[in-house]
Parts: sequence; C-alpha cells; structure tokens
Amino acid sequence: MLILVIAAYADVNYFVYKDRMKVFEMDGSPLQRPAETIRDALTERIVMGQYRHGERLDEQSLADEFRVSRTPLREALRMLSASGLVRHEHRRGVFVHYPSLEEVIEMFQVMAEVEAICGRYAARRIDADQLAELNAALNDCEDRADAQDIAGYYAANQRFHEAIYRASGNSFLAVEAARLHQRLRPFRRMQLDVRGRVAQSLAEHREIFAALEQGDSVRAAQALMAHISVQGERFNDLVANYRRLAGS
Repeated sequence: MLILVIAAYADVNYFVYKDRMKVFEMDGSPLQRPAETIRDALTERIVMGQYRHGERLDEQSLADEFRVSRTPLREALRMLSASGLVRHEHRRGVFVHYPSLEEVIEMFQVMAEVEAICGRYAARRIDADQLAELNAALNDCEDRADAQDIAGYYAANQRFHEAIYRASGNSFLAVEAARLHQRLRPFRRMQLDVRGRVAQSLAEHREIFAALEQGDSVRAAQALMAHISVQGERFNDLVANYRRLAGS
C-alpha cells in the first residue's frame, strides 16, 4: 500500500518532519515520535524498491541523515524488524529483508479472518463514543482521499481499523489484530498505489461503518473480510507489485 515519498534526500526528510510538527501543533493531535517518523520513511523507501533485498542499512549514516541519535534509529529498526522488512544479524548489522510472497498472502488470509471477528464483535458491542471515534476516522479518510494524500489516507485508515479492534470489547483480540496489522503495514500500504484503490477502500469503509452503526454483525464481518482479502484482481495486483518490489 503506497505512498508518500518522504525519502530521497536528508533535507527532505528533515523538513517533512518539521512540517508535520507544525501541523500537529496546530490541529492539536499528538506529535509523531522520531522513531515512528524514521520507520515510516524507511518503510516508504523499502516499499518503493530503493533498497535491494539483502542490502545492509548503515546506522550511523541514517542517524546523520535523520539528525537523530542512534537510540530512536534503533527503535525504528526494531519496528521494521517486527514487520519482517529487515533482519538483524549478530555483529554484522541490519539488512533489508522481503518475506516470501507466499508468507505475505498467508498473513493477509489470517488478517481477513481476524478483522471479520473484530467486526462481528464490534457490531454487538460498540458504544456511542466508539462509534463517534470511528466516524471521525472515516471522515478523515474521506478528506485525505479528496486531497489525494495517500500517506495521510493510510494513517486515517489505520485509525479506522484500530477503532474497530477496540470496539470489539476483547482486549486480547484487539492486541493480536493490531500486531498483525503492523506486520502487514508495508504491504497494505503498497496496495494503495494501485489506481482506483483509495476510492474503492473508502467505499468499503463506508459499508463497514454502516454495518457497525446498524449493529449488523454478519454484514460487518462480511464487509471486513472482503475489505482485507486479496482475491481476483486485487490478488493479481499484489503479486505484480510484490514481484516489482522484490525484483523477482
């Protein structure tokens, strides 16, 4: 799922971060931590194919580029490791790593089932405050889609899904769903690079919200399953994009 290129030059990264600081201060939303900003920038580079599979990431060079100490950089690399995009090798460093296509597809299959369970529970348990939170995330998705802001859309999309996890009323399920969502983060973002996918995703969000608002657990589960599943043309797009990314 793609994509804002935050990435090619050090000054670009720096000023994007500074600009985000100003935006967050004006609208009152929380400031993104440096480690999260670095993680997002490196994710974009990897998903855009700017690093080769097996390429070593130089910590000092990256710390200098992002103008941070090694502490937030290493935290960002740990986050990337959790999503499977890098691997740590003892005394050798951190290397770019793409999971196999089969593994990615299997993760999407599990994610679709998990999100369907979250939707089914949330339809029965969501309260007024949680519904309002979900509606706010949906409205943000609509604004970002209208502005053709792919990176902003994905951030709003993540808030939308996380609100559903919490509304499930099952903390264990919510934690596991969020963990798997994080693991699939770069590949879900990759999908947004496909022409027309943002509009389709937004329409699916509206259907999910309507089902939850009406308390229809079957409809909510089916809508979330369809939203996450990679079948038909969506499967073909994922395969094509992944092969381009991994150079296979």
